[in-house]
Amino acid sequence: MSQWIHAAKTNELKPGQAKIISAGDRDIALFNVDGTFHAIDNLCPHRGGPLGDGVLEGRVVACPWHGWRFDVTTGNSPVMPSVSVDKFEVAIEGDNVKVKVD
Repeated sequence: MSQWIHAAKTNELKPGQAKIISAGDRDIALFNVDGTFHAIDNLCPHRGGPLGDGVLEGRVVACPWHGWRFDVTTGNSPVMPSVSVDKFEVAIEGDNVKVKVD
């Protein structure tokens, strides 16, 4: 069953910044890309690196451990189309950023 969880306040993350949030037994990386919020699984599928701690360039984050890259707006790798991470729906309610998780 899906539920919406509070992830951040809209003024908490400036464009280009990220935050890792916990949702049950998983961590989610929340990104602000030019004022629009996006959420993906925080776990890099390569070796489990924390994507929320990676460097965000435009809409692509690089895993801080080994450099694997993911488009935070889709969850897909721009380098290897067969590799992706889960993408989560994000909604803004007033000044609250919410993420829909299963």
